[in-house]
Amino acid sequence: MCRAPAVQSAAARAAASSPDGAPVIGPACPLCDVKDELVYFRGERAIVLWDPVPASPGHSLIVLRRHVASWFDATPEEQRELHRCIGVARAVIDVRHRPDGFTVGFEVGEAAGQAVPHVHIHVIPRYVGDVPDPLGGVRWVVPQRALYRSAPGTKKVG
Repeated sequence: MCRAPAVQSAAARAAASSPDGAPVIGPACPLCDVKDELVYFRGERAIVLWDPVPASPGHSLIVLRRHVASWFDATPEEQRELHRCIGVARAVIDVRHRPDGFTVGFEVGEAAGQAVPHVHIHVIPRYVGDVPDPLGGVRWVVPQRALYRSAPGTKKVG
């Protein structure tokens, strides 16, 4: 494990100030103040934790230590560590839960469904039978485009 500081606490965030010196006041970020017992890996720039509201057994979140809204706001170094942590999460989930597959991804912005404006990646273990038909995977975010293999005018892929 690294020697980097812990995820910033709510008290530390409250003591922070904006560029003009004014205190930053706003709603607490649930990804800046996570319960220690949920965290199973601490890297220099990111942590990996069990999702407190899992979509499936073993659902994990990879969270940037620095509070930034999206992947595109993260530095290249932070993006690399977030990416590396996918492998960490997979290894731990494989041992504990033995899934049949994974869905990995993130949302950017409210229009995409991002509920917490703090960059995080979902690593969701998938199990045979967890949904009636997994074909289309993440394409179900736009349901009318999910079944692309059967859409008129499309070629069969794969």
